[in-house]
Amino acid sequence: MLPVVADPRHDDVLAAVDLGSNSFHMLLARLHHGQLIVIDRLREMVRLAAGLDERSRLDPVSRDAALACLGRFGQRLREVSADRVRVVGTNTLRKARKSRSFIADCEQALGHPVEIIPGREEARLVYLGVAHTMPAEPGTRLVVDIGGGSTELILGTGLKPLKLESLFMGCVGITQAYFPDGKLTRKRFERARTAAQLELRPVRAFFTERGWDRAVGSSGTIRAAANIARLLGLSESGITPQAAEAIIERMLTAGRVSRLDLPGLSEERAPVFAGGMSVLVEVLSMLGVEHMEASDGALREGLLYDMLGRLQHEDARELSVRAMAARYHVDLSQATRGAATAGQFYGQVRTALALEDSRDRKLLGWAARLHEVGLDISHTKYHRHGAYLLEHADMPGFPRNEQRLLAALVGNHRRKLDPEATERLPESWRRIARRLIVLLRLAVLLHRSRAQEPLPDIVLEVADGTLVMRVPEDWLAANPLTLADLRLEVEYLAAAGISLRVQSGDETPQVSSSGTA
Repeated sequence: MLPVVADPRHDDVLAAVDLGSNSFHMLLARLHHGQLIVIDRLREMVRLAAGLDERSRLDPVSRDAALACLGRFGQRLREVSADRVRVVGTNTLRKARKSRSFIADCEQALGHPVEIIPGREEARLVYLGVAHTMPAEPGTRLVVDIGGGSTELILGTGLKPLKLESLFMGCVGITQAYFPDGKLTRKRFERARTAAQLELRPVRAFFTERGWDRAVGSSGTIRAAANIARLLGLSESGITPQAAEAIIERMLTAGRVSRLDLPGLSEERAPVFAGGMSVLVEVLSMLGVEHMEASDGALREGLLYDMLGRLQHEDARELSVRAMAARYHVDLSQATRGAATAGQFYGQVRTALALEDSRDRKLLGWAARLHEVGLDISHTKYHRHGAYLLEHADMPGFPRNEQRLLAALVGNHRRKLDPEATERLPESWRRIARRLIVLLRLAVLLHRSRAQEPLPDIVLEVADGTLVMRVPEDWLAANPLTLADLRLEVEYLAAAGISLRVQSGDETPQVSSSGTA
């Protein structure tokens, strides 16, 4: 575990907030000589997953409890720089229908945006948290995290995950399905364990055939089980299959959650412990884990170290972009030219278009580098192929909304604009997305010839709500295809309500349209 100290300095504090299906966690750490020192921890058992009905709608009681918790978290975050706070939602928020208004309320309570991350991204961050908070050892590590709504399985070596899986089972979900009234019977445990077996069966072969040298559990369920096993004399440390079975037998003897007599089991954990143990015992059994140690590191620690990596220019998203470019044989020279011009335009209009977030510049650059990723499938509608790949591929480091924004940029970098692509983004992102799309479109258009010669000095600015592109007259005259493309681009943008005017050096409008930037 990271050491806890006092006296935070807000200018070097990082904060991670994990909106889990069972608990909400917040972890604050101070960056000191390149290391993270924990200065505060907050945790509240919200059990958000228990508030979802059969149609995946969140009930008002759970909603209010969650927002009250986040209001308290938000107070603690007031003095932390916005660019050093990350808030992520996991399984329950992935499942919740009509969650946009709830997420907007969460963001207002916290004062920070909420990222809904895919299951495999959750697994990557869990592994990062475990790997950074345990001694470095050679060999392969199996990491298991049993959350409220999902269970993550990861194989990795050192700080690098090799295999990531997220399964749809967790302590809250299994408890609701098989122990809803708190009654503990052998038949109910058998049914719960069978459900866990069915989830594990598709991934079992890979993990057992690949093997590992060390198994680690990072969740509250596993830490609680290891603590109980130690206090009962079933295991000196960690948890074994035999100890897990013995704990279940003791739960069966109690017969009800209200009568549980397990040393070290908190009152908060007790209501969902049967579901968690049903998952844990089958993970141990089906994967052949003889001993699993418990780690204090988890998703929130992983978030902190992921942020630290971004600050130190070790961004996992950059690695994902490189991997996608290599996998789909992107022309790196063309991608680099487009990214450079897009970056130049961004710098010229950043203030006028209110593009103040460093995230915006990065996403524009990554989209420019990946705008031709769909060519590896087909030239016809390659921008649409690229958008599909970017939205649905596993891209470690990217929260769901950032990945959707990346897909929206690439899917709209040419031809007619698709308004539905931005409608799937949070409302606060849509205006930014439209503006980044225009910058990407103009950068790509100017490099359509794929010429290696640099572009002339081209200036992009905003005047009276209109984007104005100033281009040397002799260059336009020497590049009639580009001039024709710009005229067509003006029409495409005008249809979307965006005004663009292209002027040559003598201030004579070459192309113009009405609308707003």
